[in-house]
Amino acid sequence: MTTETNQQPSAAADDGSFAGDTVTTATLGTAFQDYINRLRGGDMRSLPAILGLIVLVVIFSFASDTFTTRLNIANLMTQAGPICVLALGLIPVLLLGEIDLSAGVAGSTGAMATSLLIVDHGQGWTVATLAGLAVGVVIGLAIGLLVARLGIPSFVVTLAFFLGLQGVMLKFIGQGGSVRFNNEVLRGLAIKNIDPTAGWIGAAIIVVVFAVVSLRTFRIQVAQGLQHPPFSLVLIRIGLLAVVLIALVGFMNQNRSRNPNFPIEGVPQMLIVVVALLILWTFILTRTRYGRHIYAVGGNAEAARRAGINVRRIRTSAFICCSTMAVVSGLLLAANTGKVSPGSGGGNALLYAVGAAVIGGTSLFGGKGRAVDAVIGGLVIATIINGLLLLNNAAWINYVVTGGVLLIAAGVDAISRRRRSAAGV
Repeated sequence: MTTETNQQPSAAADDGSFAGDTVTTATLGTAFQDYINRLRGGDMRSLPAILGLIVLVVIFSFASDTFTTRLNIANLMTQAGPICVLALGLIPVLLLGEIDLSAGVAGSTGAMATSLLIVDHGQGWTVATLAGLAVGVVIGLAIGLLVARLGIPSFVVTLAFFLGLQGVMLKFIGQGGSVRFNNEVLRGLAIKNIDPTAGWIGAAIIVVVFAVVSLRTFRIQVAQGLQHPPFSLVLIRIGLLAVVLIALVGFMNQNRSRNPNFPIEGVPQMLIVVVALLILWTFILTRTRYGRHIYAVGGNAEAARRAGINVRRIRTSAFICCSTMAVVSGLLLAANTGKVSPGSGGGNALLYAVGAAVIGGTSLFGGKGRAVDAVIGGLVIATIINGLLLLNNAAWINYVVTGGVLLIAAGVDAISRRRRSAAGV
């Protein structure tokens, strides 16, 4: 391990360090030791969820012959899509230490508006989708103002919207009724795949962009004398992403149809939407001032206010983002089921999404979490649901197992938080 000291102090960097600080450039071995130390200090992030996902895949692979088939893996990704997107929308709210119990119903309300505009008013899917997203913005704005301006607890406000929005859907759809969701473009998000060649091109673009950003960040950190990971670790991250994407696209590009006359190949469109939103929210939370402000408010709202951050605006905007993302989730759910009914989004949708975020590593106490947590947790939830259905177990087992996993995740979060406090982190 080498130590470099920059004698000329300069302005603070975005991560809170100073160019005049003593900077330690670690080798790969010391970087690994630092990671072990963070684990011991309670900073486990998504590691428990990743290990749990691996265990689930192994168990279901041995228990069911069809679990690891290409057709079932594609179905699993499609099932996980709405959960992951809704969990992504909840991340900004959870980072603030708040909760949105109405997210599932709000998403289906926006999807209902989109469906009604297409079916009953003959609008195109673009106009109808934008109108549905606008419904999400209005709902989020109303919730955010009530929470941030009037100081009503988010639990109470969103519970009220959870009940009220179900009444709105019942009014427009009717008891026992439903609205068809059969637009070719929107429905295709759940039942269509992209061209195999486009899948390879997309994977290559993601790897190249990730490599360019990672190498540029490393170069800037070195040039400014900031703390940075070893170059070998940067290359390992790039290589690992490339291997994962190549394996995934190669697996999905193989024919998975049971009928040889009708081949099914290519990456599901649902997965493309999830990946695009994951990249977007990762960028927002890690590369923008707005993202840093969310973490600051979630970590210590009073300190953030004294630092000049408009706490009310951040809280309001987080609920707007949550409800808007919820509408995207509602559209994906409707694309999967082919309809919108008064009960859409009001059952287990929210519970699964909150569970996905927490299982993935996002703290319920605020200030800790990443966008990727939602996707990893969503895959865990979807794997449990998919695997148990393949085993033809009773429905109650699904609820018990999912609830148990969520309870374990919440317990890990509480223990990690206690250990971080004891370590002064």
